[in-house]
Amino acid sequence: MRTRRSQSSGNPVSSPLDTTRGERHRTVLLHEAVGSLEIGKNDVVVDATLGGAGHASLILKRLGPDGTFVGFDADTNAIERARNALKDAPCAVHLIQANFRSITSELARLGIKRIDKVLFDLGWSTYQLSEGRGFSFLADEPLKMAYSHEQAMTAETIINEWSEESLADIIYGWGEERYSRRIAKAITEARAKKPIRAARELGEIVKTAVPVAYRFGRLHPATKTFQALRIAVNDELGSLKEGLRAAWEMLGENGRIAVISFHSIEDRIVKQMFVELEKSGGVRTSKKPMRPSVREVAENPRARSAKLRVIEKKKKI
Repeated sequence: MRTRRSQSSGNPVSSPLDTTRGERHRTVLLHEAVGSLEIGKNDVVVDATLGGAGHASLILKRLGPDGTFVGFDADTNAIERARNALKDAPCAVHLIQANFRSITSELARLGIKRIDKVLFDLGWSTYQLSEGRGFSFLADEPLKMAYSHEQAMTAETIINEWSEESLADIIYGWGEERYSRRIAKAITEARAKKPIRAARELGEIVKTAVPVAYRFGRLHPATKTFQALRIAVNDELGSLKEGLRAAWEMLGENGRIAVISFHSIEDRIVKQMFVELEKSGGVRTSKKPMRPSVREVAENPRARSAKLRVIEKKKKI
């Protein structure tokens, strides 16, 4: 789930982590993503990341009475929002509270053996920032960062229990943060005095750990650290690889997968997997990703780092 989710070193100034509370959710690359799938009226379409149901609502306008829509999200609240938004759907609708890495087992439970189109929107839903889960470094909220309310692993556990070396490794590897060692050291020194419980508290620790000039750059200095923690808590990269692979295996001939990513790590994974899938009958609709228009970025700065990649499945080789 998932604008969740722009989260990278390529983020615009208006990072989703400092979104103003109550701001209306804006679906990124709405028409481009849905249009790229070339949905037929009788297709079985999977929205792997329901979020605010923006893409889902447009997808349903392309489906007829014999079509099928299946939406996934780990967040109970996202499922309920989608249930309300899609209540007048013209076709069969199945809403599943689960991570998209479970596509194979969940679709099997529904008796679905083949799918035609799949959309992965890896961006944030604005709603997630107002649910008190600690995603924003400007909020006095518990350090959870889990997409599912039932999830046991939290950012608080990582921050207070993982070793300094492990913290530095994930902040550097998944946040692409050049000051990861300094930040990890500052975190371990702070937690030795008292446990770190709140998102704003962690944000301030990170801010004081980096050089003064870095504190006043284009991004808030805690952006990349929070990105890394969120990825670790939710195993986002593992889920992405498993979900894409599972969707590809269930995809029928001439089926398509579209992925909207928001930071360089996710985009590299998608690009590399699509290149690999070309060896088994896949054809990328374009070698380069589609980007938001100048107008969309002007209206929604957080769309700036979005990239849309699409692959079509031809006959298996």
